[in-house]
Amino acid sequence: MQTDTESFPRRYARTQRFTLGAPRAFTVAPDGSRVVFLRSRSGTDRAGALWVLDLEAGGGPAERLVADPAALLEGTGEDLSAEELARRERSREGGAGIVAHATDAAVEFACFALSGRLFAVDLRTGATRELPVAGPVVDPRPSPDGRHVAYVAGGALRVVGAAGDGDRALAEPESGTVAYGLAEFVAAEEMHRFRGFWWAPESDRLLVARADDAPVRRWWIADPAHPGREPRQQAYPAAGTPNADVQLFVLGLDGSRSEVLWDRERFPYLARVHWSAAGPPLILVQARDQREQLTLTVDPDTGATRTLLRESDPTWLELFAATPCWSPAGELVRITDESGARALAVGGRTLTDGRLHLRAVLDVSQDDVLVSASAGEEAADAETGEVHVHRVTADGVERVSREPGVHSAVRAGGVTVLVSSTLGRPGARVRVERDGEEVARIASHAADPGLTPRVALTRAGARRVPSAVLLPAHHREDEPLPVLMDPYGGPHGQRVSAAHNAHLTSQWFADQGFAVVVADGRGTPGRSPQWEKAVGGDFTLALEDQIDALHDLAGRYPLDLSRVAIRGWSFGGYLAALAVLRRPDVFAAGVAGAPVTDWRLYDTHYTERYLGDPAAAPAAYAASSLVTDDGLSGAAAPARPLMLIHGLADDNVVAAHSLRLSSALLAEGRPHEVLPLSGVTHMTPQEQVAENLLLLQVDFLRRSLGMSPEGTAGGAPQGPSAG
Repeated sequence: MQTDTESFPRRYARTQRFTLGAPRAFTVAPDGSRVVFLRSRSGTDRAGALWVLDLEAGGGPAERLVADPAALLEGTGEDLSAEELARRERSREGGAGIVAHATDAAVEFACFALSGRLFAVDLRTGATRELPVAGPVVDPRPSPDGRHVAYVAGGALRVVGAAGDGDRALAEPESGTVAYGLAEFVAAEEMHRFRGFWWAPESDRLLVARADDAPVRRWWIADPAHPGREPRQQAYPAAGTPNADVQLFVLGLDGSRSEVLWDRERFPYLARVHWSAAGPPLILVQARDQREQLTLTVDPDTGATRTLLRESDPTWLELFAATPCWSPAGELVRITDESGARALAVGGRTLTDGRLHLRAVLDVSQDDVLVSASAGEEAADAETGEVHVHRVTADGVERVSREPGVHSAVRAGGVTVLVSSTLGRPGARVRVERDGEEVARIASHAADPGLTPRVALTRAGARRVPSAVLLPAHHREDEPLPVLMDPYGGPHGQRVSAAHNAHLTSQWFADQGFAVVVADGRGTPGRSPQWEKAVGGDFTLALEDQIDALHDLAGRYPLDLSRVAIRGWSFGGYLAALAVLRRPDVFAAGVAGAPVTDWRLYDTHYTERYLGDPAAAPAAYAASSLVTDDGLSGAAAPARPLMLIHGLADDNVVAAHSLRLSSALLAEGRPHEVLPLSGVTHMTPQEQVAENLLLLQVDFLRRSLGMSPEGTAGGAPQGPSAG
């Protein structure tokens, strides 16, 4: 609840972007009897708890709390291992308490890690107990039959009986650089493979990844605010340098062990693993340049593999969650770009065309495939920023989600949990449907933002760049406004969304006196494979689309092109710094948060996908770099105000990026501001940091654009002319 003393930045930070208290991580029982999910008790409570929605309760659907972290920890604080902290950083998990859970096949038994301890719960009765095991525990997962739990502790893959008996290691690290059962850095950060082990459907053995990061170069993450603390060692595979050595083994509960064999020299990336009762294990392995990949079947008795599918692409091959996989009929289900559209393929048939742009496979049944998709380039009416759930069969496509917005779903046993966000409603609504009819809703305890975005979704420029425009709540139509471009603007980061909460921060900036423009140019997801892959070899194309969108929108909205600023984080931070340095004729100021400034310092899987091997393509790295930018030494180019913000504990985009750019700017005599954040990672989860970052940014932008402290225009324009 908003109070007179709580500013939007304070509430935004305290509620972790208004995500606390919202239900998430849904699992539906295969018999349709219950839905398991996580949710904290309020919009300011960080501690996630485990809940069950009983759909067949005597008095109708009813929620019940089955695991409360406060009760289980008995008032003691959480103590998280380095492995768990790294796992949460990679998955962008900012919560506390129970942040993940896993269940058996029947969804009757669940387990989770809490403060490095292992807990198990009977989902039918709610009885919860701690299993006395070696810790600290990371990523526990029950066997499909519910009789065992596998987990990682100290780099070892261990198994314990569901009653807490027989705890033992199935594989132990041979050295301090080896870990079994955990995803290596680039797998979690870039491939979104967060797991390192998978149970057999018969519950008698597992596929287990072994990662040895001995070949990976060591970096050191220091805390300058505490010089007495030793720097933290980080195995970081920067572009062009060695990756971790990854193998895969079949480990039996009886102690048997077989290595899964494939050409690891040619295909070093283990990107996807799938093991179900519908067929033999599937693995997807990629070449280092990501232009070729194999889908292999695995013989779990011998570890031998057979090539089921070989794919290639002249630019790169995209990875998709939950695919490839088997259908219940034993057909291969995958998402493919082979037709020029991002389409669903089942067996030898492609079931969708350019009217849909597939985003994810959500569920595969005997009768259909449930997918999320946005409108493709061939759609008659392309809805900007919308994502819908569809049923795909051999006979056609049927949309499941009805209202305009962004939708996703989880399905099993004839029950669908439909999660829907719209522009007109804060947060997400969670409907539980059976055979298309609503039978329940799962309540959200998320805080009301107290702010309603005034957002117009449109397309801009010759390339019809998806864009969002936000004006101050009390803006007079005849008043031109200073402009704030607010993009992410790069791969895997769609910002133009038909969802209320996606635009809260942009609206807050608008209410400070700006016309805010968010543009998803080439390289961003959600439109077509060609759109995403256009930035291959040259990230600077993303800046061209920001400028084209800006100039086109100025003909339709009250944008003062003499006062244009830009802000962003991560790739958006890179884009903001690039804009100020490369196009000072357009941009009067920029705020660059955690920017990648030298792509040779970013990781292998991401950077080499887009720019190639730095040894083979040095020109591509130089052209997209900020620290080698020829514009830095151009005496005629005007210097524009630039604020660099960076967390000194960031192990993804390390602080060296901003420090090197600052040094290069200083060497050229270019004034700029640097805001170092002690103890802050790439996520900036700390409440005071997140709040004050917004306030400091708006103060810097007002000063730089000659605006009064209250956000109205004042003083002479500080930026370039509209020319």
